[in-house]
Amino acid sequence: MDKENAACHFRDERLKKRFWLLLKQFWTSMGQSIPFACQDWANTKAAYRFFANDHVSEQDILSGHFQATRERFADSEGAILILQDTTTFSYQRDQPERIGFIGKSATCKIDGRTKPLTQCGIPPM
Repeated sequence: MDKENAACHFRDERLKKRFWLLLKQFWTSMGQSIPFACQDWANTKAAYRFFANDHVSEQDILSGHFQATRERFADSEGAILILQDTTTFSYQRDQPERIGFIGKSATCKIDGRTKPLTQCGIPPM
């Protein structure tokens, strides 16, 4: 995790420190909600402030990962396979029924008829 995110760029060093703390909290509570991972109100509020901060962008957060990926490609000898397939995630949760079907919403046209769309995914905790 350290090498993967070492090249993350934030405008303020305090944002980088908060990002590292959030990564550690999320890593130790994989698959849990932000409040559960942060354990108390102060850390939870700080996490939400971090994600809502106008000085934090998706690019800032992912820049270290992109840099580490470029380095892995440069260090590699021979062919590099980039595979795409269907992937299944397995999350261990106290309430496994919360994964999967989460409802029906908007409609789509199939064969000229309107049908509801089934939403599947991971609903918010």
